[in-house]
Amino acid sequence: MLILLVEDDPSITQALERALRAQGYSINSVATGQAALLALDTDRPDLVVLDLGLPDMDGLDVLRKIRSGDVDLPVLLLTARAGIDDKVAGLDSGADDYLAKPFEMSELFARLRVMERRLTTSRTAEITIGAVTLDINHNRVTVGGEAVELSRREFMLLKSLMENAGRVQTRHTLENRLYSWGEEVSSNALEVHVHHLRKKLGAPFIKTVRGVGYRIDAE
Repeated sequence: MLILLVEDDPSITQALERALRAQGYSINSVATGQAALLALDTDRPDLVVLDLGLPDMDGLDVLRKIRSGDVDLPVLLLTARAGIDDKVAGLDSGADDYLAKPFEMSELFARLRVMERRLTTSRTAEITIGAVTLDINHNRVTVGGEAVELSRREFMLLKSLMENAGRVQTRHTLENRLYSWGEEVSSNALEVHVHHLRKKLGAPFIKTVRGVGYRIDAE
């Protein structure tokens, strides 16, 4: 899953980027409201984490502009404004959830997982298709009950495919979920990850849709 992080404090940005990448997310980050709106116009993420205290414009104005053009994009607000009126204002402006600073990373992860499940065909934190089980909460994969070691990007790729079982995921969509801005991506990187997954999970598990992308069939 690709997250756009909108946060102007470099120390918070760096901490969130490290923590979220460790959880298997791809992160693009910007420090201003205008940069966020430009990023949304050029490369739509799966989810936005938006700080309200931005240097160039109020985060609620950014949220309203997002909602004027995209009513479905999930947005989680981060803010030091902890009053109930501020929370109501954020939710009324179109936020999907609200997290007051300071917060525990575990709570942020839990809220993101809930929002993420709304986007997918899965409604649980554990997805089983055939012999393969993916545990989102613990970043764990088993095949026939036996644990399988996956790299971070292999897990991210499998997660994207299993959460959207029955849907074709295009190359562009999958690459966006695996790599952040500025990361060098070789032309065959996606194919290499798929190849490794097939060796570990069984070749028929991931289907190739020629000229489009990949799919895992829902049972």
